[in-house]
Amino acid sequence: MDDSQGIRETEPAQDFALRLGLPFSDILLLNRALTHRSFLNEHPHALEDNERLEFLGDAVLDFLVGAWLYNHFPEMSEGELTRMRSALVRTETLAEFARRIDLGNAMRLGRGEDEGGGRTRPAILCGMFEALIGALYLESGMDAVRDFIEPLLEETSGHVLSAHEEHDAKSRFQEWAQSEGLGTPHYHITTSYGPDHDKVFEVEVVVDGISYGHGVGHSKQSAAKAAAQMALDNLGLG
Repeated sequence: MDDSQGIRETEPAQDFALRLGLPFSDILLLNRALTHRSFLNEHPHALEDNERLEFLGDAVLDFLVGAWLYNHFPEMSEGELTRMRSALVRTETLAEFARRIDLGNAMRLGRGEDEGGGRTRPAILCGMFEALIGALYLESGMDAVRDFIEPLLEETSGHVLSAHEEHDAKSRFQEWAQSEGLGTPHYHITTSYGPDHDKVFEVEVVVDGISYGHGVGHSKQSAAKAAAQMALDNLGLG
């Protein structure tokens, strides 16, 4: 194809499978996984796009990522595992997995989508990756998908875990309050004492007129986090 028009040559499905060591004997299935609906619109001979495979891959990923987290992080609570799984299967993470294996170069896109930068668009990359997972599951089963996805999870989990840890108690408590339709938590300093260089603050967190927790710290922020953590503990969400 003409690179000057913003379109690069698509990597054939067979070459893509060989490059990644993926066990595909049914190249038609892999081709379907790599076919975006925009390609189908412009090529009537193509029988099906990848949206059904995307649906299947999404379900397979949810299960495998959940099982991987369960086995690798035995100390995590159910809520923490759920948040980690959400982070690992969200659009941006799966799009990054797609970039690592250069999936964009193998996608079959319509000309307009290709010229518009579809090969680098996170939503398309994510959908293609899910479709690839669905096709690999149909071709070779769950073990093959596990062998393929776990190295990617190993590489990414440290970063996601750091981000998860930074998702502090205040954020989590606010998410709970809003999900319950209670509005935004408010943090009030109830008292402070000690010299200026070593002052201690006591903070109360209130939602909809009800006190959910108290915290103590050497800064207003640390005391507020402690109050939010007490609130989460009191709710059984800690």
